[in-house]
Amino acid sequence: MTVAEFELLDGHTEESRVASWRFGALRRAGYDESAARELATRTDIDLHAAVDLVQAGCPIPTALRILL
Repeated sequence: MTVAEFELLDGHTEESRVASWRFGALRRAGYDESAARELATRTDIDLHAAVDLVQAGCPIPTALRILL
């Protein structure tokens, strides 16, 4: 799912609720809005791994290179 598709989610489907929840968790972990959107919509990327990397002190750019 692209960032544009993410922005169009209506919030009423299971997929949109999960993406929104993931987005919030990623933003709270420290990812900027663009990175959080990208990661939130990529269900092939483990949310906990993304959050754990940052909480362990990994810089965001490095975390993104690892995850993407």
